[in-house]
Amino acid sequence: MKYRLITLILAIAIFSCAAQNRGRGVFKADIYLYGILTRTDTLTLYDSVQKRAIPITINNRQEGSHFDDQLRRNARRKLVILNPGYGSARSDYSYIASHLATNDYLVVTIQHDLPADDSLPRTGDIYKLRKPFWERGVKSILFTIAWLKKEYPKVDYKRIILMGHSNGGDIAMYMATEYPDFAKIVITLDNRRVPIPRTRHPKILSIRSADQPADPGVLPTAEEQKKYRINIVGTGIKHNNMGGNATEDQKKEIKGYLNDFLGLD
Repeated sequence: MKYRLITLILAIAIFSCAAQNRGRGVFKADIYLYGILTRTDTLTLYDSVQKRAIPITINNRQEGSHFDDQLRRNARRKLVILNPGYGSARSDYSYIASHLATNDYLVVTIQHDLPADDSLPRTGDIYKLRKPFWERGVKSILFTIAWLKKEYPKVDYKRIILMGHSNGGDIAMYMATEYPDFAKIVITLDNRRVPIPRTRHPKILSIRSADQPADPGVLPTAEEQKKYRINIVGTGIKHNNMGGNATEDQKKEIKGYLNDFLGLD
């Protein structure tokens, strides 16, 4: 108890002089239990091939803190690519990004839909009409990864975790289908349009809502879940409450599923 109090006091002292602009983005330091500090950078990349801006947020353990010796210093940090739902902001998923950052993940949240974009089709052949949006999202992820490899060379790019909510989850599943070796783990919060790949690799978790069913064929059958070890978790949470509208109890529930699946405390 005494040790935890000392580390928390030290964290507060560091935090008091940490919040400042760090040039390439907006920097913010947050305090977490037992003195673990994280930082948040928001910045915009530009893909000249797509002629498209790619706004991203990076949540990361604070480098050079007094608490590095408490973390896995010799392990290469795992990368999480987090894809928001359509119409949602990157900040809506900060409860997930910050939670994973405190567990020594580098979390990069990509804003896929921009104000000038065409609206996401809601009628007609949804899969066919939305496919170009998913393909664009995949290109943005690949561009972001190429940039990250230059800026964060010590991250483990062989064990990427791909995550997304709703349409962001569809982008994740579409990428897992087209690039099966890209990620080791894919996690979605209620993707509804792109079928979950029937495969053991990557390892898959899908957390389902209580109110919006997936299209036919998206979810594996009970037999397929068992055969391919796909984890499907039903909840009482509404689809739109998995992002920024989530209550504290709902956030806690979702983080609990992530903890169980990823082996976190």
